[in-house]
Amino acid sequence: MKNCIVGAGVHGLSTAWHLARKLKSRGRGSGDNILVLDKTGVVAGASGIACGIVRNNYLQPAMGDVMRISVEIWEACAESLHYKPVGYLCVASELQTDDPQTTAERHKALGYRATLVRGERATFDYMRRIFPDWQAHGLTVCLHEHQGGFAFNKESMFGLADKAKAEGVRIQAGVTVTGFDISDADGSVSRVNTDQGGIDVEQVVVAVGPWIEQLRALLDLPEKVDVRTNGGLEKDLQMWTYWQLQEGEIDVDPQSFQTADGKTSPVIHVDSIEPLVSDRSGKPITEELWGIYFKQDRAGVQGGAVPIRLGHAAQVDPYGPDSPLYTVGDDFADYWTAGLAHCLKHFEGKISTYKKAATGGIGCFTVDSFPVFDAMRPNVYVIADSNHGYKMLGIGREVARVLAGEHSDVLHPFRYSRFAEGDLHPTSSGPFPWQ
Repeated sequence: MKNCIVGAGVHGLSTAWHLARKLKSRGRGSGDNILVLDKTGVVAGASGIACGIVRNNYLQPAMGDVMRISVEIWEACAESLHYKPVGYLCVASELQTDDPQTTAERHKALGYRATLVRGERATFDYMRRIFPDWQAHGLTVCLHEHQGGFAFNKESMFGLADKAKAEGVRIQAGVTVTGFDISDADGSVSRVNTDQGGIDVEQVVVAVGPWIEQLRALLDLPEKVDVRTNGGLEKDLQMWTYWQLQEGEIDVDPQSFQTADGKTSPVIHVDSIEPLVSDRSGKPITEELWGIYFKQDRAGVQGGAVPIRLGHAAQVDPYGPDSPLYTVGDDFADYWTAGLAHCLKHFEGKISTYKKAATGGIGCFTVDSFPVFDAMRPNVYVIADSNHGYKMLGIGREVARVLAGEHSDVLHPFRYSRFAEGDLHPTSSGPFPWQ
C-alpha cells in the first residue's frame, strides 16, 4: 500500500479525499493506493462529537489562512457535508477590543465577509437588532462573520467519508495500529503493524486527534521540546497537554433561538468582564473574564465554556461524553447557563432544562496550543491539530499537496521547527486555551 492514513476523522478523511483527487489529476494512480485505518470507525473519535462550529475568528494570521481555505470547502460542499452557513458572532469586552479589530482588518484584506462594530452602545444596538431580547451590557466590540456557521458533525463526517470512497479510497475500521517498522538507515517507516497484521507502506499520515501522544510514542518522536521565546530558550517543555472539553445543551425548542427576521441564529461567542451570576441561585459566579459559546442544534441549544486542564498525562480511552472518564459537574452547567441568561432574556430559567450533550471529550494540545503539521520522519506526515480540528477541513487539501511534492504556504507556519526558531504564533487575550 503506497499511502496509509491513520485516523478516520476530519483530517484523515479530508487528506484521503484530496490526495486521491490529486493523484488522479496527475495520472499517478487513484484512491486505490490509499488506505485509511481507524481502530473504531468514522465519527468514533473527536470529529464525531465536535460541537461543529466553523469560524475564522482568529487573531493569528496563519490560523486565519487555514480557516479561509477551510470555509471555502465547507461552502462548496455545504449540502453533502451538512453545513449551515449561518455566520458567527464574536462579542467581547474592552479587554479584547484590539483583537477583533486586527482580525477584521485581515478579513477585509482577504475578501472574507464580516462586519466590525465598535463601542458599547453601538455593539448593544447591533445585537438588539438581531436579537430583540439581547440584554448583555458592557461589551464593546462585535465581529460578525457573515461566513462561517456550523455543521452536523456526524453527518458531515459520513459525507466526507463518502467523498473519499467515491475516489476509490479504502476505509478499514476496527484496526488498531500497534507499531511501526522504522529504518535504522534514514528513520523512515517501511511497515505499519496492526492487531490484524502488517501493512507495507511508502507514505504514512498520522491524523489521530487526541491519540497523538500514543502514536508519538510508537514512532519514537520527541516527548519534550525546546522553545525559543523573546525571553530566551526554554528547554525540555512538555509537548502535549490534555484538556477536558466541557459542553452541554439546554432542552428548548430550537426554533425559539432565531434572529429577529426568523432565520437560524449565527453561532455566538461572548467574552465578558461583567459579573456573572448564577441563573439557579442568583449568587455570583465570577467577576473575572469569562467566556461561552452557543448555537442552535437539532434538539435545543448547544455550547460550551472554558475547559479544564488535565495535565501532561490523561487516559483517553474510552473516549467521549459517554465515557466514565468524562464528567461535567454542576459548576459547568451553572456557569454556561448563567452566560446564556446573561446574554438573552428568553434563556432565563432554562437551567432546569440543562442536559448532558453528546459533545465534549478530551483534547490534546501542543506546547503553544497551536497545531503541528509537518513531516516528522522522512515518510511520516503528522497532523496534530491541538484541538482546533473539526473546522479546519482545508488541512487535508494542503497535506495532499505536500505529499504530492508541492509546497504549502498555509501549512508552513505550523512546522515543528518553529519552536526552536522562535517563530511562534501571537496569542490573543481570550479566556480559551486555543486562543
